[in-house]
Amino acid sequence: MNRRLSLLGGFALLGLVSLGAGMAVRRRRARVPEPLPQMPAGEFAAAHVPLAAPQGPLRVYHLGHSLVGRDMPAMLAQLAPEGHDYASQLGWGTSLRAHWLGPDEVAGFAEENASPAFRPVREAIGSGAYDALILTEMLELRDAIKWQGSGNYLAEWARLGRLARPDLRVYLYETWHQLDDKAGWLQRIDGDAVSLWQDEVMRRAMAAEGVGTIYRIPGGPVLAAVARAAEAGELPGVSSREDLFARTPEGAVDPIHVGDLGNYVVALTHYAVLYQRSPEGLPAQLTRADGSPAQAFDPRAAARVQQLVWQFVSSDPLTGIGP
Repeated sequence: MNRRLSLLGGFALLGLVSLGAGMAVRRRRARVPEPLPQMPAGEFAAAHVPLAAPQGPLRVYHLGHSLVGRDMPAMLAQLAPEGHDYASQLGWGTSLRAHWLGPDEVAGFAEENASPAFRPVREAIGSGAYDALILTEMLELRDAIKWQGSGNYLAEWARLGRLARPDLRVYLYETWHQLDDKAGWLQRIDGDAVSLWQDEVMRRAMAAEGVGTIYRIPGGPVLAAVARAAEAGELPGVSSREDLFARTPEGAVDPIHVGDLGNYVVALTHYAVLYQRSPEGLPAQLTRADGSPAQAFDPRAAARVQQLVWQFVSSDPLTGIGP
């Protein structure tokens, strides 16, 4: 907290007292609650009954950070049935807790939300106008769980959404860690899927009253499956995981933010989970949120990527896709 205090003459003591009281209030507000208990594994599995496939376009709300971004939801809208609509609230590496506490706690709030897609999250959710709420957590995920109360705030957002819309579909969008993670990028994605995203975030959130079932959009695991296929020579024109990621202005690989190809993979994953349809046959050439043409997979590679996406999400019971 970078606050400047001016102490003038006889007001010095009063100023110090006021500052101390204000800091105490913020500390109370910012206190991270004790972790919720875990929902028993059997109950958690039983809760994930298949959802009915949507019969038309959806209205979707995205809450998160730059691994949601602007381009991925825009690509999803191009893949989805006509009439698909979306809005979002984003920040820089923002936790679910920071979004809950309000815009003053969200780094980059003004910059990330200078977009036609922006709609304040409480206004949006409270309207009951959205069919699906997609939430994601900040990274490093282990830090978010320890210091940001990930399961607690996932529960708060899900409960708030269902107060306004009892039939709201709530999803946790699972992302990925940095390419240069010391434990290994693929290893972290594989290991975190159950031990952190599922057991420490989803199972704790779903143990709270009024939360209901939270389904999964496995963005990181699908991205890992596509990276493995690229490195196995299955995707013409794409040979490494780095090809899925953005480049810095200096030309280096951005270790965390995906580029057009990665955003396409994640958008396909969202499409397959939300609409419960195979993405096979969908267009490969899309545009970014600003209307400019996005880099596209070779048609043969795109067909294989679409197949991989459907194989993964349709075999995952946490996505809500039926047999």
